[in-house]
Amino acid sequence: MWFAGGVVADGSGTGPAAVDVRVTDGTITAIGQAPAGTTAVDLGGMLLTPGLIDAHVHLGLSSPIRAQFGFRLSAAELAADIFATAGHALDAGFTTVRDTGGIDGGVVDVIASGKVRGPRVLSCGPVQCQTGGHGYYGAPWEPTELWDRHHIPGLCALSLMAGNADELRRNVRESFSRGATFLKLCVTGGVVGGHDRLADTQFTVEEIAVAVEEAAARDTYVTVHAHNNAGIRNAVRAGVRCVEHGTDIDESTARSMREHDVALVPTFAVIEQLMDTGNMDLDSSTRDRVTGTRQRMASALENARAAGLRIGLGSDLIGPHQQRRGEELRLRAELESPMQALVSATSVNADILGLSETVGVIRVGMRADMVAWQRNPLHDAAVFADPDMAVLVVKDGRIVKGKAR
Repeated sequence: MWFAGGVVADGSGTGPAAVDVRVTDGTITAIGQAPAGTTAVDLGGMLLTPGLIDAHVHLGLSSPIRAQFGFRLSAAELAADIFATAGHALDAGFTTVRDTGGIDGGVVDVIASGKVRGPRVLSCGPVQCQTGGHGYYGAPWEPTELWDRHHIPGLCALSLMAGNADELRRNVRESFSRGATFLKLCVTGGVVGGHDRLADTQFTVEEIAVAVEEAAARDTYVTVHAHNNAGIRNAVRAGVRCVEHGTDIDESTARSMREHDVALVPTFAVIEQLMDTGNMDLDSSTRDRVTGTRQRMASALENARAAGLRIGLGSDLIGPHQQRRGEELRLRAELESPMQALVSATSVNADILGLSETVGVIRVGMRADMVAWQRNPLHDAAVFADPDMAVLVVKDGRIVKGKAR
């Protein structure tokens, strides 16, 4: 089948071109002009882009946050919210996501099997955190050793805690056994969390290196939740391959990341989400922490760009309001350009996720993940943020949203 009559922005950063795309058995097999009389999907002049990739999602945090962390929701309701969020991601044009903590392997499996609508999912399984550190949301009076009893195997697994390197090694091996394809560690405090501060560093260099060693043994990598420079530098020294958030990255830290080929995934949309008190049921301490974070993250983005880092894109949305996942592209376009936001959300993210040989660009030999936009998001990046603008979504060569004309 040909997808014809549109304009293609292939995800590489080169200007759009009026070409047609042929798909055979889920793979792009030709780019050019569709032969006369051939079977074709008429794009009617719309812009066709690669399927978007969100490198920082939390499918397992799709329910009201206080109710979920208070363990007041049934497994059925949690599952319903998770699966709804997966469908919303697909409808917004995201054909691949990297879940950075919150789901167990069962969610990945049911989406991959087609039983539930959703994007291709890569998952770290439970987040790795130090005892009582970021990623631990138990009540202050509850002994931390009871935390993992709240997991729902096959569905939700928020975090595993470790008090030393041996415990961390056991936990990451447990995560891999439950389907993780990479690891995520929290190496600083966070915004949504009552047990730490943004300035805290967590896990030692030696402890982080244990996770790096275990990941390398499985030919994969470690990414880290990190806001402050001290925590980021610890992680870089230990050998991680990616930093999430990176709120306070300064010039010297950015240069160190570049020297060690460490990528960055900024997350602006969650900051906007947390500042919207009407949508988020969070306490005042969280709102206090988020104050000033966006401007610092914007400065970090400038430092990262100047240092030549690979800069991906992640939304980090939490709670039940995750329909507008493309808001991250709109926010990034304000700081850079719509084309740079698109490239970060496609080819750069594919590279960071280790999928650059299969997705992220519209090119012969790649999987046919594509989105046709009703209006051109390169002219108005707000289009990326509106799921209704993604009128045709193709995943693995199948139309999963919209109708062929």
